[in-house]
Amino acid sequence: MSKLDMAPAGPIRRLAGVALLAAALLTLAPPAHATKIERVVSPGGIEAWVVRESSPLIAVEFSFLGGSEQDPPDKPGVAYLAASVWDDGAGDLDDKAFHGKLENKSIGLSFSAGRDHVRGSLRTLAVNRDEAFGYLRLALTAPRFDTAAVERAREQTVSRLQRQSTSPNDIASRTWWQAAFPNHPYGWPVTGTPDSMARITIDDLKTFTRNVLARGKLKVAIVGDIDPAEVGSLLDRTFGDLPAEPRLTPVPDVTMQGLGRRIVVPMDVPQAVVTFGTRGIARSDPDFMAAYVVNHILGGGAFSSRLYQEVREKRGLAYGVYDSLTWLDHASVLIGGTATRSAVTGEAINIIESEIHRLADAGPLEKEVADAKSFLEGSYALGLDTSPKVASQLLQMQLDNLGIDYIDRRSSLIEAVTLADTRRVAKRLLDAGLLVTVVGQPQGVTSTE
Repeated sequence: MSKLDMAPAGPIRRLAGVALLAAALLTLAPPAHATKIERVVSPGGIEAWVVRESSPLIAVEFSFLGGSEQDPPDKPGVAYLAASVWDDGAGDLDDKAFHGKLENKSIGLSFSAGRDHVRGSLRTLAVNRDEAFGYLRLALTAPRFDTAAVERAREQTVSRLQRQSTSPNDIASRTWWQAAFPNHPYGWPVTGTPDSMARITIDDLKTFTRNVLARGKLKVAIVGDIDPAEVGSLLDRTFGDLPAEPRLTPVPDVTMQGLGRRIVVPMDVPQAVVTFGTRGIARSDPDFMAAYVVNHILGGGAFSSRLYQEVREKRGLAYGVYDSLTWLDHASVLIGGTATRSAVTGEAINIIESEIHRLADAGPLEKEVADAKSFLEGSYALGLDTSPKVASQLLQMQLDNLGIDYIDRRSSLIEAVTLADTRRVAKRLLDAGLLVTVVGQPQGVTSTE
């Protein structure tokens, strides 16, 4: 997955104590070889993809359609703050009591908010399965939104936002998204702003929760020591009390804007931070896999990529440079970044643009394509070596509508990409120009505003 869609929610303290024990136990999960995925539909019509593993652990990943795109335009951050407090007390249990129950059973429960979805993760020992799913049901159907818990989450978020307001990386990224998607929810900051956080009410959080948490757009993946035959009743007990369908504000498809623009944000820092990007290719596009190979060759291949070789290895202009394909429900982009000495910022950006144009015009070399395909085929298993990783991948496959047999088909899809495909798609993907944002005191770069 390379979606860059989710922002983790919730206090850092949830990583302490027994959560660390749970994380350590997760590393003992056996590798997922020859993964058998079963599609289970509950009596109530809730679907889950299930992999049974011989492991003491159960990993669950789930998502609901509707993330920060559903925030009120004047209150970005509602989705993020709501997800932060869903497990801060539920039902008859206040925050302290609820977390005490989870810790006593080594249960890990967390939520996150992104642009298109809110997601959740549940980690439990198999012996505590029923209790763990019961606490998940409470968090989803009866979150308390106690004033003290909400204010604590709000304060933590504002403190984080204030730190980010002096972070060149955060400023460059946020400026890029605002310029790329003006007047669209994708241009809003997922985590909100200090001003918007102050305006969000508990009623806003409750309204968002009622509108988004529904069975109709629910996706679920379960991996671990669980019999698929038992999953149906478990799904209905956990999610069955949620509304049948969400009440979502329609979000229009959008095309990235700002190509050809350079935006400089002056800041007194020793290095200049650069975010750059262009329009991407949708995950459902027939050309996606060829674009995936091209992206690896350009900047997704770490030390082997063209950008790394040209910017770092040959010229020493930066410690690193990267780019990745990012696909959302209503737009797709290719986005990358680097950090350079102020004196060579203009040179670094020119090299990046030049290499992108060169790849667009001439396409990749045959050896580059062969090497990229070999790496992309061989490295995939590294993302399937623990139960949580498998669960995360199964959920993303559902969100991307890839089909339950995608893991089996993936290598053949990559292998089918030809040199001609990559040269055609490189032109399509990389020939439109870049939107570039720079934070710092760059030399050789001026805003086009």
